[in-house]
Amino acid sequence: MLLPVVLAAALMNAAMVAASAVSAILIADDLSPALAGLPNTAGVLGTAAGAMLVGRWTARLSRAQALRTGYGVGVAGGAFTVLAAVGAPIALLFVGMFLLGVGNAASLLSRYAAADAVPLARRARAMSTVVWASTIGAAGGPFLMAPSQTFASGFGLPAIAGPFLLAVAAVFSALVASTYIRRTDSAEVLQVRQDSSKRPVLLAAAVMVVGHVVMVSLTSAVPVHAHQHHEGLGVLGVMLSVHTLGMFALSPLTGWLIDRYGAQVVIHAGLVGLLASAVLVTQTGLVFTPALFLLGYAWNLCYLGGSAQLGSAELESRVESSIWTVAALATATSPWLFTLGGFPILAVVAIVLAVPLLVLVLRHRERTAVAR
Repeated sequence: MLLPVVLAAALMNAAMVAASAVSAILIADDLSPALAGLPNTAGVLGTAAGAMLVGRWTARLSRAQALRTGYGVGVAGGAFTVLAAVGAPIALLFVGMFLLGVGNAASLLSRYAAADAVPLARRARAMSTVVWASTIGAAGGPFLMAPSQTFASGFGLPAIAGPFLLAVAAVFSALVASTYIRRTDSAEVLQVRQDSSKRPVLLAAAVMVVGHVVMVSLTSAVPVHAHQHHEGLGVLGVMLSVHTLGMFALSPLTGWLIDRYGAQVVIHAGLVGLLASAVLVTQTGLVFTPALFLLGYAWNLCYLGGSAQLGSAELESRVESSIWTVAALATATSPWLFTLGGFPILAVVAIVLAVPLLVLVLRHRERTAVAR
């Protein structure tokens, strides 16, 4: 049954978006604008740590119980952010964002619960549905932020506490939805996990990590690029929105392609798309924004294609943790590299990372074809 998994993932993403946006504002007002990025950094680190924890809970308990535990930690994190917003020590905000990150990790890893809940032939489509649900949460959360401020003010609370209350309500709803996720240890699921030892899992993990590094590195430089070319926030918003659509909107198509043609074909296409987009973003003009869409979809192909190759809960959690760890590093270093050489130097980094991986993927496909 996919509905509880999809609903919980969308709600958790809405919670994360709302809390991330206003946490930066709260820190900028209370401490310094220079420190405004620290709460989101705490959220990223919480997601990386949470991925490892959810993996361990899955091994000890079950996947369904691990997800519920992760969402429960997220509820506690949301409560801490509310306390910080209403006057408690601001340090609680960082604690709260870290714990919300644990809930976010549960949401990300829930795609494997969706895969376990359907027949083998539809596993990739089930995972893609959960990833697609992230679009709903990311789009819907911001629209509720202003009404939540009015709600908080109506109860005599600071207006900025409203989005944090929204985050608590959303992640608690995700926890409730997750109680309807059934334990899935069927013979078919167990066979999938056993067969994972026969797949190129390390290669798939490398594709997921490299895809994320390239995507984050390039997109982190987009705001600086737009500013240098005197583009307004409206144009920047269009660029980032188009990129986000590329990341999530076509997820069902990716799932169908994996189930129809196999994960290796999709991974191959994803790496080629990464290289093409890295070259195209070095060009200014009309090609730039479509290149960001291609970059987003190439990431989607690598992310879901790699996910379809994994079968061990421990490996799934390690890969997810690695992805979010490198995301923090890429976000920090990309603008610095951009100031040194612009998009061309970032494109070189992308080529250095992706080309050897593409060669390995092609060689593996050739060996697999010969073996058959």
